[in-house]
Amino acid sequence: MRLCNNVLLLWVLAVVAIPLPAQHAPAAQQAPPLTEDRDPVRSPDVTAPATATGQPLEKEGSQFVLRADVEEVVLNATVLDGSRIVQDLKKENFQVFEDGVKQNIISFQHTDLPVSIAVVVDNSGSMSRKRPAVNKSALDLIEASNPQDEAFVVNFSDEAYIDQDFTSDVNKLRDGLSHIESRGGTALYDAVVASADKLAADAHRPKQVLILITDGEDNASTLTLEQTIRRVQQLSGPEIYSIGLLFGDEMTRAEVRHARRALELLSDETGGVAYFPHSMEQVDDIAAEVARDIRSQYTIGYHSTKPTTVPGFRRVLVTAQAPGMSKLAVRTRTGYFPTVRTPGRNRKQAQ
Repeated sequence: MRLCNNVLLLWVLAVVAIPLPAQHAPAAQQAPPLTEDRDPVRSPDVTAPATATGQPLEKEGSQFVLRADVEEVVLNATVLDGSRIVQDLKKENFQVFEDGVKQNIISFQHTDLPVSIAVVVDNSGSMSRKRPAVNKSALDLIEASNPQDEAFVVNFSDEAYIDQDFTSDVNKLRDGLSHIESRGGTALYDAVVASADKLAADAHRPKQVLILITDGEDNASTLTLEQTIRRVQQLSGPEIYSIGLLFGDEMTRAEVRHARRALELLSDETGGVAYFPHSMEQVDDIAAEVARDIRSQYTIGYHSTKPTTVPGFRRVLVTAQAPGMSKLAVRTRTGYFPTVRTPGRNRKQAQ
């Protein structure tokens, strides 16, 4: 099945630029209209699809807009003491700030929550020799996960295809990963947005992760890096764990630098991590580390002190302190976009 770029019709177009360092996001591009309904993410045809929480997507003109409850902002956070994951903290060890203002934590969990996972793998020509090792590592990651996890597989080159829809069956995921037809360019940004949209529309687990594996920089997307990150933030979407196979002689130094920066921003802004192995032999260890990271997170919820009528990106900072420990580092998404409520309607965006 084709994971069409036209799922971007779900996009909520806003005017606030994405908060990335030293540059401004260009104006959002309008995707061309759908001509065929072949998308695994439901196309805007007649009725609005439901989200994973059962909240429908409301139609505004030609676009669907995600609405859900904003009363609680939910953050998944990994805490590090140096390179060691810290797993024995309590609610009172954490502080949450939104736009510099301290927030009141109202919910706190540290359990192995089931996850909805998008496995998004570069299928361009340069990946042909790397795919067997990549597929093995991706399956190892899934097998190390919670049995209640669900995952789907997207292979992308200049277009993205879903080769296995949501399942907990490792054999089906193996078959999906085996659909290797390495060809064409690298529409990485489009594949990420399409996969994030599918998670928002069809996932059965509130906690969502996107595993992105590529060996090059984007050269075929209709979207920019800034638009891609903004879309994921608008969805309060998945944490993106990137694995950049940027070794070898296929890329120039400038191409490696650009590809690395893009993967780092995708991961940093969404609360994930970007990894850059020096050989295929290191990918297995990275997959195991990603699985540990996902399983070890704290889930923190708070009510924003800022009215939902105030638009724009809200920068979030989480800190942690504990007696006897050095300065702890907390990794989570950098913020979110609220949806401005229209008088007379209860219009909200999922956190």
